[in-house]
Amino acid sequence: MATTFTVSELTCAIREVLEGQIGEVWVEGEISNYRKQSSGHHYFTLKDDRSQIACVMFARSYGVQSRIVISDGMQVQAYGLVSVYGARGQYQLIVQLVQPRGQGLLQAKFEALKRKLQAEGLFDPAHKKSLPKFPRRVALVTSSTGAAVQDMMNILKRRSPWLSILVCPVRVQGEGAAEEIAGTIDYLSSRAGELKIDLMIVGRGGGSLEDLWEFNEERVARSIYAARIPVVSAVGHEIDFTIADFVADLRAPTPSAAAELIVPDICALRADLVSRRAALDRLIRQAMEIRQIQVRRLSEAPHFREPRRLIVERQQRVDHVEMRLVEIWKDAFQRRRSGIEKIVALLWAFRPERWLQLKSGELAGMEMRLKRITSSRLDSLRNRVAQLANVLRLLGPRQTLERGYSITLNANGGVVHSFRTLKTGDPIHTVLAEGEVKSKVNELLEGESNVP
Repeated sequence: MATTFTVSELTCAIREVLEGQIGEVWVEGEISNYRKQSSGHHYFTLKDDRSQIACVMFARSYGVQSRIVISDGMQVQAYGLVSVYGARGQYQLIVQLVQPRGQGLLQAKFEALKRKLQAEGLFDPAHKKSLPKFPRRVALVTSSTGAAVQDMMNILKRRSPWLSILVCPVRVQGEGAAEEIAGTIDYLSSRAGELKIDLMIVGRGGGSLEDLWEFNEERVARSIYAARIPVVSAVGHEIDFTIADFVADLRAPTPSAAAELIVPDICALRADLVSRRAALDRLIRQAMEIRQIQVRRLSEAPHFREPRRLIVERQQRVDHVEMRLVEIWKDAFQRRRSGIEKIVALLWAFRPERWLQLKSGELAGMEMRLKRITSSRLDSLRNRVAQLANVLRLLGPRQTLERGYSITLNANGGVVHSFRTLKTGDPIHTVLAEGEVKSKVNELLEGESNVP
């Protein structure tokens, strides 16, 4: 005899089977019917093209784990316990964790590659190259359309106006982007001496794990490791970490921070120069005062018996040393000042408005040459058309008829080229310069034409 259960007993037995035999699982699907209660609990349905399952995520689970904002239509992976909601007799997933679909796989792939490269020594600090204190030319390997490249260029130009910047545009997202990034790094590394590049920044703006994934590819990591010049990784925001960050010679939190880190600030350099000048002045004055005190004390000593001539000679030597120090200081200061003036003159010569003025002049000249060439070409073509029109007029059918020739057509309107296309009795149509003649073939003669 079959056992009889109450509804509650059966529901409890089903719950025990589901929780005991299936338990906690990852489920992938699309969110629908999402709603958040005033209690802070989240209810939604997880579905695919054939089935669906009710889900609940309690407020404590959502508050602990999630930076993700749940909404309808999202493709997610949910981790939780398969159970039964007894009041409705409905099985459900009690969700503990939600993440975008594929993120778990990408994270596992990231960790696996990180362990592999770390074991090979690609993250070893001993391999990392020092950055030059005063770089002269920097290469930016990034997207040419993003905000990151503009931020870096603005900061670099403001901090170090003398710096030469080489922008190397690459795709930073999508199929083939990793190969493009790695290939550019390899090219710059191999041509660094010829291109006079002191270091390169490789990076992009912020995004999701999927958006930044190109900088987690092994091909990019090995290119950075093999680079002959220092490489700064500047990918995403401060909280984002990629494989490129671990391999690079320096990891910058953001692209803007990378620009701040690699070049000195011209204002700080000027302040340092002024400070050093003041310190040198103080040292010279102190040295001279000490020397003068020593000479005076020596000359006033009771046992001092040196001739006046020696005192004068020593004072002259002191004066000579003082003048020499002043000359050295002036020479060093003048060289530094000349260098700054050259940089300022160079910046003034290549200021944007002057460059635009030169380019506007070149554009105006090109426009005038283009108009002149176009006009000349049109005149030549008009003359050619006129010549062809005259030839066509002279050799056209109407002119041929006016010279005494005629055109014979068959019954179908086709031109008769040979007597073999006709037979006796066929109607023919003859077109003359003036008028037309309709007739029938009376006789066909074979022989050479008598037309001169």
